[in-house]
Amino acid sequence: MADPDDDYVYDDASGEWIPAAEAAAKKAAAEAVATGGVEVRDSVGNLLADGDSVLLVKDLKVKGANQTLPRGTVIKSIRLTGDAQEIDCRHESIKGLVLRAEFVRKR
Repeated sequence: MADPDDDYVYDDASGEWIPAAEAAAKKAAAEAVATGGVEVRDSVGNLLADGDSVLLVKDLKVKGANQTLPRGTVIKSIRLTGDAQEIDCRHESIKGLVLRAEFVRKR
């Protein structure tokens, strides 16, 4: 039974008022389904999400761009791809960059 002091929110999908904790759980489950149910973790084990900023933990040579991204480079606004080890991102000079999660750390 729900605690009478809980906050309730209106659920548009069911048309009912539900406890805020239950609504948060439904939202988390929906986000997991949207990303393919895959948890993406950085080099130290932090959970990554869409829109996070990350730092490179080692120098990376970028294939096809004849450029090296140095360690400590900040990559803003990443996107998860549904693969547990790949993230999609952009850098000022490189569009359509895909990085392995093992080479980044959450900022």
